[in-house]
Amino acid sequence: MDDFLNYVFLGNTVKNWLMAVGCVLILFAVIRLFKNVVLKKIRAMAVRTTSNFDDLLVTILQKTGVPLAYLLSIYAGIQFLRTNARTDRIIDDAAMVVITWAILRLITSMVGFSFRRYMLRQPGETREKQGRGILIIFNILIWILGIVFIIENFGYNITTIVTGLGVGGIAIALAAQAILGDLFSYFVIFFDKPFEIGDFIIVEDKMGSVEYIGIKTTRIRTLSGEQLICSNSKLTGSWVHNYKRMDLRRVVFSFGTRLETPIEKVKEIPGWIKGIITSRDQTRFDRAHFLKFGESSLDFEVVYYVLSADYNIYMDIQQAINLAIMERFEKEGIHFAYPVRTVFLQNQQDRSAVSEEGSR
Repeated sequence: MDDFLNYVFLGNTVKNWLMAVGCVLILFAVIRLFKNVVLKKIRAMAVRTTSNFDDLLVTILQKTGVPLAYLLSIYAGIQFLRTNARTDRIIDDAAMVVITWAILRLITSMVGFSFRRYMLRQPGETREKQGRGILIIFNILIWILGIVFIIENFGYNITTIVTGLGVGGIAIALAAQAILGDLFSYFVIFFDKPFEIGDFIIVEDKMGSVEYIGIKTTRIRTLSGEQLICSNSKLTGSWVHNYKRMDLRRVVFSFGTRLETPIEKVKEIPGWIKGIITSRDQTRFDRAHFLKFGESSLDFEVVYYVLSADYNIYMDIQQAINLAIMERFEKEGIHFAYPVRTVFLQNQQDRSAVSEEGSR
């Protein structure tokens, strides 16, 4: 029996092989017992709670912790075997990569959980879709840092690599300056929230509803129906009028009556306008005045507020006010002004008489 246990196979005795396999099998059994009994009970307890953090821990244990435990069990069993220096280096590097992978999975899971909790506190369902791009960028940065850590532990001089990448990175940054500008503008739009999906905005001479906010561009559906694609840096560098956040609308309109309108009627017109406006729902009267004498009219200016940002409601109210003014003017016998020009004509005989009188 001793001879069999001391028999050398692939550089190790049968005894060492049995100890290694036995260690792996025992650890596998313990992990399986933990997964089927302990983890199952923890998952059942997490379901009954209102917190999502315990659900996250269960998910991390199931998707990251258990696979890591299996791999570490194999690593523990290998320790009973005798290997050369090169093999030891390969095994240690593999273990370091596995542990780094598990830590990165843990970090990205925690970042994703915290980011989703932040998104839940933000109004609007579209914010979650908009934030997926930022979460992807965060995860990419985390994995890049992890890869750099692994490369450094492999014995490579990371300073030289970073320096070389820095020179190339400067060239890439200069070539991709516009793309990076749009990317940073995306972060500004996401966190500062000057507008969101569904908002009606005006940028310079363009207007429409925001349909999509991407990492590089924002898409706007214009009033005429076409889709306007605008870079994020253009939006953050321009004056943006966001009409969705307008609580009320200030309306200024004017009209004119004929010059021969009686002064008694002119004095009463502002009061009529005030009564017409205040009788409407969702309005607040500000002022109505006889403004000035026009070339062919007596001009009035009216200011009031519509207590809604909806453009259709504003148009319905303005239409009702216009019709009511027309009805009142028709009842009172007042006519709206229209351009009038008086031309004085003098015939040839009259001009000749004037000339003779002047010569005398």
